[in-house]
Amino acid sequence: MLRGLTTVTLWADDVAEAARRYSGVLGAEPYFERPGRGLPSGYVEFRTGDHQHELGIADRRYAPPAGQPGPGGAVVYWHVDDVEAALARLLELGAQEYEPLTVRGEGFVTASVVDPFGNVLGVMYNAHYLEMLRS
Repeated sequence: MLRGLTTVTLWADDVAEAARRYSGVLGAEPYFERPGRGLPSGYVEFRTGDHQHELGIADRRYAPPAGQPGPGGAVVYWHVDDVEAALARLLELGAQEYEPLTVRGEGFVTASVVDPFGNVLGVMYNAHYLEMLRS
């Protein structure tokens, strides 16, 4: 069911400041920003590593409602071909919904659960992940 890491999302109260700091850590500027273009950033994304994995920084206002600030606030998403089916299966297996199925944009759908052991598991349909497999 889990096909590979797609996006690691970190939360920040000041996305622009977080992007500046992570640019220094990664040695690269974000390749994607929303809304951007003169408006405050709500989300920025870097591609990093040998497989160009995605590191996103989202405004804390968009965090799942049950999320808590501080350590453990990141959600790691694993690519799945069908988020709705994966979410249903995880719930069948005893997980509890953490973030409902959410369409993030064309080709990007997420959901996350808390497993029976208290771990957050994210699942995502990610067009970028599939592009990487084809190349």
